[in-house]
Amino acid sequence: MTLYPAIDLKDGQAVRLTKGLMDSAKIYSNEPYELVKKFEEMGAEWVHLVDLNGAFAGEPKNLDSIVKIRQNCHVKLELGGGIRDEETIKKMLDLGIDRIILGSIAVKDPQFVKDMAAKYPIAVGIDAIDGYVAVEGWGEVSTMKATDLAREFADAGVEAIICTDVGKDGTLSGVNVEFTLDIARASGVATIASGGVKDESDIEALIATKEVDGVIIGKAYYEGTLDLPKMFKLLD
Repeated sequence: MTLYPAIDLKDGQAVRLTKGLMDSAKIYSNEPYELVKKFEEMGAEWVHLVDLNGAFAGEPKNLDSIVKIRQNCHVKLELGGGIRDEETIKKMLDLGIDRIILGSIAVKDPQFVKDMAAKYPIAVGIDAIDGYVAVEGWGEVSTMKATDLAREFADAGVEAIICTDVGKDGTLSGVNVEFTLDIARASGVATIASGGVKDESDIEALIATKEVDGVIIGKAYYEGTLDLPKMFKLLD
C-alpha cells in the first residue's frame, strides 16, 4: 500500500477543498514546497499534486509552485489538473514531474490517453459523483459510469487509476472501499483510492481488500485525524 500525501494548488497556495467546491478552499500553506519537504522527511515516496486552477482553466496555472516543489524536493511527483494535450504532458515531464494524471480528457478522448500511455508515465483520474464520471474540475457530471470508464483502460498501459468519490472528498467521512474495489476489478489496473479518508481504519480497510494499491491522503493529515508519520513507519 503506497500512501500519497496530497497537495491541491490554488493561486500558488496549498489548499484543500470540500466536495471539490472551489469556494470551500481552506489554505494550509503559502509555500507548498515546504509541505512536500515535510512529507519527504516523514518517508513519503510519492506526493500527489493537483493544479486546481488548471483543472478549471484546461491548462496548468500553478507552474511557479510546481517548479519550486521540484527544485526543492526529491520525492516522486504525480500531477493532474488541466493537462489535456501532448505538448503539456511533455512540458510537465521536462519540469521533472514523474507521472501525469489525465482526467477530463480520458472521458472525452480515451484513445488519446491510450496513445499517451504508450509513450509516457500516465495515470487516469476517474472522479465520480453517485457513480457517474465528473469532469472539468468536477463542475460537470457526464452520462458515463465510472466503472465503464475504468474498463476502457483495462489493457491500455496506464500505470494507475486514481478513483475519487467526489461526494466524500474533503469530508473526513471515510473512504468508499466498495467504489474503489469496483474500479480496481473493472480495470485490472493498479488502483489508488481517493476521497474521504479519515483515519487509520480507512487505510486498514483498503489494505484488507488486497486489491487496492495506494491511497491519497489530504485533509486527514491537515486536520490531524490521521497520524501520517506513524502510518509511514507501519507500512515501511
